[in-house]
Amino acid sequence: QMATFNTARYFGLKDRGAIAPGYQADVLVLSSLNPVRVTTVFKKGCPVYDSGQLLAEIKPLAPSGSYRPMNIAPYQEDSFTIRAAGEKIRVIGLITNQILTRQLVMDAPIREGAVVADRDRDLIKAAVVERHRATGNIGLGFVQGFGLQEGALASSVAHDSHNIVCVGCSDRDMYAAVKAVETMKGGLAAVKDGKVLAMLPLPIGGLMSERPLAEVAAGWEEMRQAAGSLGCRLQEPFMALSFLALPVIPDLKITDRGLVDVTRFELVPLFV
Repeated sequence: QMATFNTARYFGLKDRGAIAPGYQADVLVLSSLNPVRVTTVFKKGCPVYDSGQLLAEIKPLAPSGSYRPMNIAPYQEDSFTIRAAGEKIRVIGLITNQILTRQLVMDAPIREGAVVADRDRDLIKAAVVERHRATGNIGLGFVQGFGLQEGALASSVAHDSHNIVCVGCSDRDMYAAVKAVETMKGGLAAVKDGKVLAMLPLPIGGLMSERPLAEVAAGWEEMRQAAGSLGCRLQEPFMALSFLALPVIPDLKITDRGLVDVTRFELVPLFV
């Protein structure tokens, strides 16, 4: 009842959630609850799956307005440069297998007047590029915990505003990764030495693919492998990347407007 009738009531789906006259016959038949084993699926009274076989054709549905180019103001490699304005910086500290982060304060690694990545301390740059209204906003910061030793990763899946989020060891690779995401009208990209190692196009709103599930799953695995080849030690690097920009989950996150102290719900400067 918790997963059927109660859920349907909560979301106002008054014709779902029960097997009774007047209810839509969407039925999941299980042979076991622990573990869950699905044997048959009915949709509107018609069998669509039975004993491992898909019985109905699933037609793709993507409104034409979902396919639209990235609306990004012009940017270049030095858009990702952070000029030193102090000796200490706020750093987003990843927590393994969680979307919570820590707010750290660390010595800024400064070279030739700019704050740069410090791979010895697992300290790399992070950026969020606004992609919906061409505002030109680019938030810049630092993150610790990816393990990245070279290259950059970028994604247009960046909860909840879904701008382009990027982490990397150099401005050159971050620029190339963001440009790759822009060029394919949304998706995931891994870059090394300015060249794309792997990419997964997500052209529907920059969030979804129209390709078959098996192809997308294979593409996702390719992205994970590419991230691993760059030194990333996270099991799901692009999942972690997507939540860096979610400014409602503590402690410190990054948006196109800069760093957000989620505990105080305030924008905070990079330099302390």
